[in-house]
Amino acid sequence: MLFEGKRVLITGGTGSLGKVLLRRLLSGQDGRPDKIIVFSRDEAKQHFLRVEYQNRSIATDEIIYRNFDDLLEFRIGDVRDFHSISAALRGVDLVFNAAALKQVPTCEYFPYEAVRTNISGPENIVRAIRELKLDVETVVGISTDKAVKPVNVMGMTKALQERIFARANLYIKDTRFVIVRYGNVLASRGSVIPLFHEQIKNGGPLTITDEGMTRFLLSLNDAVDLIFTALRQGKPGETHIPIVPAARMVDVAAALINGRDIETTITGIRPGEKLHEILVSEEEGHRTFRRGANYVIAPILPELQAPDLKGPFLNQEYSSGDDLMNLDQVRGLLIERKLMVDGDIEYEGEMLR
Repeated sequence: MLFEGKRVLITGGTGSLGKVLLRRLLSGQDGRPDKIIVFSRDEAKQHFLRVEYQNRSIATDEIIYRNFDDLLEFRIGDVRDFHSISAALRGVDLVFNAAALKQVPTCEYFPYEAVRTNISGPENIVRAIRELKLDVETVVGISTDKAVKPVNVMGMTKALQERIFARANLYIKDTRFVIVRYGNVLASRGSVIPLFHEQIKNGGPLTITDEGMTRFLLSLNDAVDLIFTALRQGKPGETHIPIVPAARMVDVAAALINGRDIETTITGIRPGEKLHEILVSEEEGHRTFRRGANYVIAPILPELQAPDLKGPFLNQEYSSGDDLMNLDQVRGLLIERKLMVDGDIEYEGEMLR
């Protein structure tokens, strides 16, 4: 099985994706890991997550003391620091690099901080594996649609993360580096749906940046499915893309409002924000093909491309503005994802009516 007896490192493991990834690993559906290390620099988030998994209503020091003996280990550290990430990588089989600065406006105002986490962090992982000759089997880099035709700092830095991991396959032959790339994740921290929920709870208005704004709609579990598929099937340097539905944000807002007397306001596009999410550029389309439920982009470096690579290829860009769900389809998807119940919103255990 995929994780049986493996030692797994999740960088940025206290984020929205990291927590769902952790829950899936602990479920044992794909085998029981020997060790799962949650690596991040936020001690408060680690503390609360540790308490949650120890099933304790009150934290005691013994939770810390037993930390390194348990299946689940919490490690304070930062991918920006070479020595910190090097220590965490020792003895690890699989790495999921979810550590990132990912808020678009924040990265615009503090671009070098984004460089340190999103570029230097991946480079530190690669450097540690190479220089210390670590026996890491696979590294999965978590990327974003914003890395495609990047117009913001977050996307620019993530695009370079993709290239750093892909190139590492050329000179670290015993470790496989693959990438997953996806767009908006429903109900993740920082996504628009929790914001809409909060605004509805407060009586509105719902704020929409542009009437034409579209987004792919992917759940956190869908994102983890993509990661696991890339881990199972990915070849060195490949980028895996989910094929998912897309919608206009005004329709998402209308579905959640569901007839309530709540207005919406248009605020204008934020610094660095795109009107549509693009998961595959037109240039990448010529080496993009379908594998199962996903698209796969072959590596840009010819040394990494399979000699028998053949189509049919996508041959065009893959954008959230191309094929949109209607309002009824959006409502159905939100109900299916348990973001609405029979048309009402469940928010933090309460029904918003």
